[in-house]
Amino acid sequence: MAVIAMGMLFAACKNAPDNNASKTLEAIQGEEVAVLTDAPNVPPPITRTHATKVVVNLDVIEKVMKIGDSTDYSFWTFGGKVPGKFIRVREGDLVHFTLHNMPDSKVSHNIDLHAVSGPGGGAEVTNVAPGQSATFEFRALNPGLYVYHCATGPVGMHIANGMYGLILVEPKAGLEKVDKEYYIMQGDFYTKGKFDAGGLQDFDEEKAIAETPDYVLFNGKVRSSTGANAFPAKVGDKVRLFAGNGGPNLVSSFHVIGEIFDKVYMEAGTEVNHNVQTTLIPAGGASIVEMKMDVPGVYNIVDHSIFRAFNKGALAQIKVTGDKKPEIFNKLK
Repeated sequence: MAVIAMGMLFAACKNAPDNNASKTLEAIQGEEVAVLTDAPNVPPPITRTHATKVVVNLDVIEKVMKIGDSTDYSFWTFGGKVPGKFIRVREGDLVHFTLHNMPDSKVSHNIDLHAVSGPGGGAEVTNVAPGQSATFEFRALNPGLYVYHCATGPVGMHIANGMYGLILVEPKAGLEKVDKEYYIMQGDFYTKGKFDAGGLQDFDEEKAIAETPDYVLFNGKVRSSTGANAFPAKVGDKVRLFAGNGGPNLVSSFHVIGEIFDKVYMEAGTEVNHNVQTTLIPAGGASIVEMKMDVPGVYNIVDHSIFRAFNKGALAQIKVTGDKKPEIFNKLK
């Protein structure tokens, strides 16, 4: 019986699809410059039906920005914001990627894109000193939503200073049309002073090694996406969130209070789960979640490791306008 079972297992494995083995590289037609956006904005969906050469130019910028209302931090960024620019390409595209390190940077940087099939995800060929640039090309072989980050040593410090972002490789058939798409990315930050200490704060390596962050943030700043900066939507809209977790350490328990994810692309791959309340996003991982906004109101996006949301900053919002739906939700008294 054991021999038969092993034989059946071998046959099943042998007949299982091998995604990489079955891929035939498409002919490249033409060339275009990638549209890059800052969070929470997302480049428009790709409508072409062929593979092309996509030119991506990304600047490494070290700059002081607000991490809280009264607190500054020396961020290291891909494109001048945290998270870095959102990159959108199509499965089969040839990506011509150039990384520029600004002349006023203090240290060297590189980039590891999890969408790359190649050594270091590109990190080995993109080490650039201040004022220098490096270029390489890769084929976007596998559809999905992928994290990119700096992988220059000490890697954890570069990521903890804000060097991460997302690249979407759309499947050839595209994604289902939705009404709104937003880019949101979590990260944990380690500062010499406590949360909201004020002034310019430096990176604290001991806290980072101990994995005890002072800040856990969506899109790089306390209240970056709340109040006037909440993501707008209307009743009846289908909203898609491209959600990532730069880490460097913490796993995100990603949740929208008062909504249920109609679809979750598990770990941002091709498998879809339905009717999910909270989804885990590992450090260096991502997810795509979709939900229909049934009732007007303000919906809090949180890391459901809940002290992070209300004490360390992991809070964003979706503001939904439109007619009330008492048949779905109704206050009686």
